[in-house]
Amino acid sequence: MTDEIPGRPSSGGLVQALNVPRNAKLGVATGVALAVVVYLFRVLELLGPFAGTRQYPILGAEGWFLLLAFVLASATALFVTALLTVVSAYRLAREL
Repeated sequence: MTDEIPGRPSSGGLVQALNVPRNAKLGVATGVALAVVVYLFRVLELLGPFAGTRQYPILGAEGWFLLLAFVLASATALFVTALLTVVSAYRLAREL
């Protein structure tokens, strides 16, 4: 018996089998598209002015909503990528 620790197998096969790169691209595209639409509706007031007035320090309204759009895009991208990967794993498990 040897004292060598066996190396870990690469996880590249699993990533490819679950279509993670494709799922990530779709997730990012969905997140960015949703964030752009929401940002345009809010900042350009496409549905009319929103009730109430607020003060937005330092960045102004557009800056704060741009940060919120980034958070929305990131969260949506993560959610869509995870959901598509779970669907891919389920389909792959059913084939086995």
